[in-house]
Amino acid sequence: MEILSVLNLGDFPHTFSKLGMFPVFDVAYYIVSILYLKYEPGSVEVSRRSPVASWLCAMLYCFGSYILADIMLGSSPIDYFQHNSHIVLASAVWYLIFYCPLNLFYKCVAFLPVKLVLVALKEVVRTRKIAAGVHHAHHAYHHGFIIMVIVGYVKGSGVALISNFEQLLRGIWRPETNEILNMSFPTKASLYGAILFTLQEAHWLPVSKSTLILLFTIFMATSKVVMTARHSHGSPFTLVESWVCHLLFGSSLGGSEDDHHHAAAPSPAPKSKEELSDGTRKRKAKKAE
Repeated sequence: MEILSVLNLGDFPHTFSKLGMFPVFDVAYYIVSILYLKYEPGSVEVSRRSPVASWLCAMLYCFGSYILADIMLGSSPIDYFQHNSHIVLASAVWYLIFYCPLNLFYKCVAFLPVKLVLVALKEVVRTRKIAAGVHHAHHAYHHGFIIMVIVGYVKGSGVALISNFEQLLRGIWRPETNEILNMSFPTKASLYGAILFTLQEAHWLPVSKSTLILLFTIFMATSKVVMTARHSHGSPFTLVESWVCHLLFGSSLGGSEDDHHHAAAPSPAPKSKEELSDGTRKRKAKKAE
């Protein structure tokens, strides 16, 4: 008997887990991904100077997780590009966001109420990708639990993990945005989600996969919508991570009070990729005014 059977969700989790992602959810995923690409410094200039480089960057933002996961599992890195409908759809979104007359499409999808809906839909796709990655790795390596976690993690946050390579296509090198050194909330959540789905796949978690997909989707969508609405780049995991780091490693993410007293001139924490992008957008807005 499942622990969560008391929720009496009926067949809704199963129906939700079987819900098709194409085209509505996938379009939302492509829109938000390429929207974040346009926020990146220099991306608009690259789209004017080299549309091919801009298109390649957009494809990495949309399909980077599939490419990286295929490489790790020994498949061709261009295998996903056989899905013509997805490539055409993502290319159309890229063209509209960067080249639509009067920037109308960008203004519509960047409008906060619309953006919040799109962000929530994107997290539905992210959860499915994590679950699919773990399931795929389970078939290839039945007892390779670490491999399952890694593949699920890559499927959920592969775009961020190869962001430095994508920057090279735009002629930019910013090692301070390395996602391993400065993990954002989606990257951390993808890792924790991959662990949960691996435990479920190994039958160590007394929850059905459909129920776990539903609950994790609700958590991810709610967290991202709230963070986007508040323009926040924090993480709901910070408090727990600080306690665990202090318990296991003798340090905390935020540093203790004694550390501040003994540090003569503490250096500022490196900004995340989203914080750097926000600063660039604010400077551009001030110049426009």
